[in-house]
Amino acid sequence: MVDHHGLFVWYELLTTDTAAAKAFYGRVVGWGGQDASTPEFAYTLFTAGRGPVSGLMELPPEARKMGAMPRWVGYVTVNDVDTSAERIARLGGTIYVPPTDSNIGRIAVVADPQTATLALVEGLRFGQAESGDIGEVGRVGWHELLAADWSKAFAFYEEVFDWRETDAKTGSLPSYHLFSAGGRTIGGMFTKHARAPVPFWLYYFNVGDIDMALRRVEEGGGRIVMGPHDLPGNSGVARCIDPQDAMFALQGPRTSDPTRRLPDPDIGWSSDWGDISSRGRLVVKPRS
Repeated sequence: MVDHHGLFVWYELLTTDTAAAKAFYGRVVGWGGQDASTPEFAYTLFTAGRGPVSGLMELPPEARKMGAMPRWVGYVTVNDVDTSAERIARLGGTIYVPPTDSNIGRIAVVADPQTATLALVEGLRFGQAESGDIGEVGRVGWHELLAADWSKAFAFYEEVFDWRETDAKTGSLPSYHLFSAGGRTIGGMFTKHARAPVPFWLYYFNVGDIDMALRRVEEGGGRIVMGPHDLPGNSGVARCIDPQDAMFALQGPRTSDPTRRLPDPDIGWSSDWGDISSRGRLVVKPRS
């Protein structure tokens, strides 16, 4: 059996308007929607290609009262959620939702010692760990940690998930550090700009034409806060905020029509979001 421990396998949007979010991401990323609710819990699956790629749920009222804002949460698969949660707590992390059986598998919602939130899952029921290529349109193709101190953050994740730093060139970004899980490079991390109040994880959705997708972001009431920034291979990346203020990023080929390309702001690629950052403690109800 293939060991998927340490891979990101699921993503979940907690938001204040699920109907609006479903329409927005359907238009921007091309996702379909599939109801996966139970009598006790409302839940929607975002779908792409061969199946589900992420989930959508309401941000619980108690979380809003504590200052939590709409956000994307990534789930890392582990062999034993209980053991991994214990290790995270022992290493200085925080357990927001203890190991709990839910509609997607056995989960825990946690934060690393620098307060960046993520989740653990054991026995994911939608088969993400077994199917698909992270380069496919509609999937999450990159995972990025804006840390308070990247080296301390990496040491933590290395011990918890057995991640490895990847020896790869990052062009003009020597402070950007790539990491791998299961033998493949899946993301990067760096020390955030001081103006960004808290560390957080950012997820990049693959699109077929980034210029067209970014136009749809703005048409749908979202904001482009950085980019598009050109990458090798005629592709680009951009950071965005959806209409309910959840942050996300896009990556994909630049449009084939040069006259339709959005201008590159030429301000570099940094952790500064123009005073906009992820904030608020995440609290969610265990799902039945």
